[in-house]
Amino acid sequence: MRATRQLSITLPQEMAVAVRQRVESGDYASDSEVVREGLRALAERERAVEHWLRTDVVSAYEKLRADPSRARTIAQVREKLRHTREAIEQE
Repeated sequence: MRATRQLSITLPQEMAVAVRQRVESGDYASDSEVVREGLRALAERERAVEHWLRTDVVSAYEKLRADPSRARTIAQVREKLRHTREAIEQE
């Protein structure tokens, strides 16, 4: 059984140009290599999001369920973000 499978894909013009430019620059040997690298990056991003959801988000949710007083309103979150932004801008 072959380890690869040929596909025919259609890309928006700007993506097709970007693929071609990467090949012409010598960074990749073929259009297929560019697409494979993009799919690897997508898979890695999906793994990272899944990990974040399973660790940070679930942990925060469980802490909130254990102690609902930790909850903040949208207004409180916006105020905190405003103060943080102001502090960064003053640096």
